[in-house]
Amino acid sequence: MLPFTICPVGDTAVLARFEQRIAPDIGASVTALNLRVAAAKIHGVVETVPAFASLLVFYDPLQTDYDAVASAVQALAQTSDGGALAGQGRLVEIPVCYGGSFGPDLPFVAKHAGLSEQEVIARHAGREYRIYMLGFLPGFPYLGGLDERLFTPRLDTPRTVIPAGSVGIGGEQTGVYPIASPGGWQLIGRTPLTLFDPGTGKLPYAAGDRIRFCPISEAEFEAIAQKEARG
Repeated sequence: MLPFTICPVGDTAVLARFEQRIAPDIGASVTALNLRVAAAKIHGVVETVPAFASLLVFYDPLQTDYDAVASAVQALAQTSDGGALAGQGRLVEIPVCYGGSFGPDLPFVAKHAGLSEQEVIARHAGREYRIYMLGFLPGFPYLGGLDERLFTPRLDTPRTVIPAGSVGIGGEQTGVYPIASPGGWQLIGRTPLTLFDPGTGKLPYAAGDRIRFCPISEAEFEAIAQKEARG
């Protein structure tokens, strides 16, 4: 695990801060520390929030204090887990219908990259993406690992409504909108999966996991959508 520093955040949280850069090794270290904190069941800790290069650990000040939690988190950096908590995360496959009405910005992304639309799809679906953090919307995954040829500027004027399940590119990142929302990313496809359930708050992935997008046809999209609607 890479080194980190510890500092207080108010009177109810500890921040483990790694080198401030977005990179796979930093993301893996954040994930590994998050897993270790969860496994350690530190007295008084109530929640963790992983981000690109840090882990925020909330605690109940009526049960513990900053010094105790900070010491426990720092000690976990030296813990040997035999590779069990290496920070790789689960691999989650998400079906995506690219282009057409599901991905209206695919032609622009292809033109900007100097590629055909099929080449954009192949490059986008041809690798795994690490979920560095969740934010902006409930369950919105900020993904690292986008092919540099696909880096595309955000829209000059954001859309007021983006359908749930839309997959987009914003600058050097790609992600998927779990619920309908305004947004300015270039939309290249959509998944028929229901990613976020407001009733339960459940998601099929978490920060630290990996996502692979799997191309599907419109017919497959409709079949999966109907199955999702039936529950």
